[in-house]
Amino acid sequence: MPTYEYLCPQGHQFEVFQRISDEPGAPCPECGEAAQRQISAGAGFLFKGEGFYITDYRSADYKKKASAEKGGDAKGGKDAPSSSKDD
Repeated sequence: MPTYEYLCPQGHQFEVFQRISDEPGAPCPECGEAAQRQISAGAGFLFKGEGFYITDYRSADYKKKASAEKGGDAKGGKDAPSSSKDD
């Protein structure tokens, strides 16, 4: 259930766990007056696991170039044989 922020006319701020389908509005726990739901930035959320980061989907060409810059031995890196013809 989402957490909504409320502000009563007396200036008290509080949070309420409500269903998305619930009507907006809640009584202030300090003074009992009707409070209005505030627009909030929302909560951050965290993706866990593979497939959520841009680096998870890098092309093979990018990976080869990155490995070559690091001095790695991936295909196409510094240790790969050259395909130039000197005949």
